[in-house]
Amino acid sequence: MPNKFSRVFVTGGAGYVGSVLIPRLLDRGYKVTSYDISYYGDNFLPKNNPNLQVIRGDIRDTAALARAVAGHDAFISLACISNDASFELDENLSTSVNLDAFEPMVLAAKKAGVKRFIFASSSSVYGVSDQPNVTEDHPLVPLTLYNKYKGMCEPLLLKHTDKSFVGVVFRPATVCGYAPRQRFDLSVNILTNHAINNGKITVFGGEQLRPNLHILDYCDAVQVLLDAPDEKIANEIFNVGYQNMSIMDIALLVKRIVQEEFPDKGEIGVVTTPSDDKRSYHINSDKVRRVLGYAPTRTIEQAVRDLCRAFKDGRLPNSMADDIYYNVRRMKNLQAA
Repeated sequence: MPNKFSRVFVTGGAGYVGSVLIPRLLDRGYKVTSYDISYYGDNFLPKNNPNLQVIRGDIRDTAALARAVAGHDAFISLACISNDASFELDENLSTSVNLDAFEPMVLAAKKAGVKRFIFASSSSVYGVSDQPNVTEDHPLVPLTLYNKYKGMCEPLLLKHTDKSFVGVVFRPATVCGYAPRQRFDLSVNILTNHAINNGKITVFGGEQLRPNLHILDYCDAVQVLLDAPDEKIANEIFNVGYQNMSIMDIALLVKRIVQEEFPDKGEIGVVTTPSDDKRSYHINSDKVRRVLGYAPTRTIEQAVRDLCRAFKDGRLPNSMADDIYYNVRRMKNLQAA
């Protein structure tokens, strides 16, 4: 099937997801522009590919973004100060990037002739819910600035859509697995890193439910949103998650797999400690399957095994100490503002 769009603009292209998504888009035959401030570098992007343009840019610089997006027909919005702990940073940074820059960016994309705008929100917008299945119409109960602003940006996109500028929002679960720009500040990845390199796992709380999504399934979902007919996705919101598990159950799964993959490490301990992180929700992703025929297929176990393989291959050096793997720590060290 030929691609519906030819030139795709990705903000946050040098991030965790972008580092996996961009090579996959190139393999599908798109011309791709990565627009990213590159706090974590960008040498892992396939810069020798003639169909990739890499721009170091800040989404808050609307004029520069407007120039860069000219000539693109699809826009994937990944860039943000990403993860719930970002409130530890200067609040103005999160506000300026995750909220204030968003609507001007949408308007710049529309003015540039972009036909489809895909916004990566977050399933953390639901905050805490004891509902057995949280669907897209569940009230948003934000607990941090990160998920509050994600929820506030969704209507800012949908306010500007029309027949020639189609907008869609998806709310991915917590992403896990290996990427060229790795993160070790996400639940499955944290637990795996500690199991392998500390010989023990510390679980904060443990009862909290978290939905999870393998990074390759995330990329597949983006592809589905690029391919879908306008009428199926226009102004729609889709949850995208796979396995909902408690933090403790994830820890026990990680323990088992790491002990299998690294038998010489012996028994890996699991320690629990109280947590003030109350986020707990069980998302339902039936809508994306019903409307678009898409369902994630890759398990948390696969994500953990992928990480084990990357550690064995020496692709994740100094994973406990190097701030390149930790968003908040890196931005604090850079004194990002």
